[in-house]
Amino acid sequence: MPRRKSLLIGINYTGSDNELNGCHQDVDNVAKFIKYRGYQDTPQDRVVLRDDLAEEYAPTGHNLLAAMDWLVSEEHTTCFFHYSGHGGQIDDPNGKRPSGLLDTIVPVDFEDNGQIDSDMLHKHLVTKLPPSSTLFLILDCCHSGSTLELPFVYRSDDDGNIHALDGYQAGVALLKEAKRLITGSFNLDREAQARDLYAGATSFLRSLRHNQHMTGLAASDDFSQD
Repeated sequence: MPRRKSLLIGINYTGSDNELNGCHQDVDNVAKFIKYRGYQDTPQDRVVLRDDLAEEYAPTGHNLLAAMDWLVSEEHTTCFFHYSGHGGQIDDPNGKRPSGLLDTIVPVDFEDNGQIDSDMLHKHLVTKLPPSSTLFLILDCCHSGSTLELPFVYRSDDDGNIHALDGYQAGVALLKEAKRLITGSFNLDREAQARDLYAGATSFLRSLRHNQHMTGLAASDDFSQD
């Protein structure tokens, strides 16, 4: 059996204007579930970060990134990541995203030290993951679908069958919905919805370009081997 490690994060933002209910309980529920799946709850196998624990286990930005690095630090490991808390969006500082936005997760100290954006999450969880290891990840927050900027999107139907989404068609559909909101009577709620839809659409279309690029690389590799 491969080694198994888990990182469970729950942030209620207790006492703040952004307070949530249930994120701590989410961690307890997931911990029980994965224990039945063979994940141990010893300190060397599991890290829990919540804002009702001691300071060294507080879900600050620094602690979240350090824990992510720990999670994916070993080869031949099955890793499990769960986050329950706020998800958000910030302006893209590099101007590379057509939407002008980056999806984020929100540490408890975000007001002082900022949010953790999708580029950073990809770097710490995906890029650093050894090829021999596997990562299962649950993001229970807003904007979760594109937070890691993964190239493939799958969705289950009512019967539990899993299908790969057509990135182009999904992106176009979202753009049309965003356009419908924008061309309607203006208000702040419509603007916010349109921005979210547009960001989701560009994520789908970005994944399509990634897939085409990977296909091109594969074809080049096959040609060079011949």
